[in-house]
Amino acid sequence: MNVLLILVPVSLVLASLGLLAFLWSLKHRQYEDLEGDAARILLEEDDTPRS
Repeated sequence: MNVLLILVPVSLVLASLGLLAFLWSLKHRQYEDLEGDAARILLEEDDTPRS
């Protein structure tokens, strides 16, 4: 039973950190153009390595 006194607050802190990270990614528009990023990977014509 004493373990719950540690695990419940730790799980709440981790859940709130995950929620904050998700909200930050929404605010900084990380999910705006998913199709464009996939197309850029597949349709890249320049095969020379970047220096």
